[in-house]
Amino acid sequence: MKRILLIGFFLLAMVGTVSAYGLYLNCSEEVAAGASLKCSVDSDFPPGTTFNLVLYQSGYTATQIRKQSVTIQSDKRTQYIIVDTTGLPGGTYKAEMQYTGSDEARLRSDSITMKLITIIDRSAEIEITSPVTQDLKDALRIEGELKKGGNDGVQIEVTGPDGRVFGPQWIQTKNNIKNDGGIFTQKVAVTSGGDYTVQFSDADGYVGSKTFTVVAPTVATTVPTRTPTVVKTTRTPATTAPTPWPTTAQSPLSPITAIAGIGAAALAVVLAARRIR
Repeated sequence: MKRILLIGFFLLAMVGTVSAYGLYLNCSEEVAAGASLKCSVDSDFPPGTTFNLVLYQSGYTATQIRKQSVTIQSDKRTQYIIVDTTGLPGGTYKAEMQYTGSDEARLRSDSITMKLITIIDRSAEIEITSPVTQDLKDALRIEGELKKGGNDGVQIEVTGPDGRVFGPQWIQTKNNIKNDGGIFTQKVAVTSGGDYTVQFSDADGYVGSKTFTVVAPTVATTVPTRTPTVVKTTRTPATTAPTPWPTTAQSPLSPITAIAGIGAAALAVVLAARRIR
């Protein structure tokens, strides 16, 4: 009887083992603030199974910061997840895989679903001495000092509104004998205004980033002044007709005067005829 029970328990254990799946999360233990946190996920869950990779900020209460989905593929290949840490303060964080289904109990006991991560803020190690706002004609001047940089050099990469414009490339640093800092200066030619982000790295990895604003000159738009066309119209002065002198209206002769005239003329003719005789 005992043998039968042992065989039954063994068979149940085998069934449970076969039906369980493994899920394995691996992340970098430390990352500089602003750099990308790299994680990998391995699992033999059926294709199409989806998990959420959630990043929490540890403290008295866990605060969710980022969440990305991960879906298992047919070939069960290792999947890599990049988590942006830009803007996150230094401290301890937790990355956790969360199953979106209802049968999370099917995980095998050796599964790893959580990792603690330390974000190290090194941004204070960079001191910028050139103006962070520059005119386009003088831009882009990247000048400053890397704490404890000495003569070891620093790697920079510059991205702007249109993408990467410089690097990543190592540039020279000169030792500051006062504090062992590494003084650097680099001129990167840019052709347009906007925000340009410079990322700094050293032999220990990512240090931080600084943003410069390039101001393009304002081109004054001159609106042409339209001079109104003056149409000159030659106006012929009006000719004023002279006022005619008043004329004396001749009154018609009265009948008596006309008869008297005719009689006088006849008398003159008679007298002249007598003289001739």
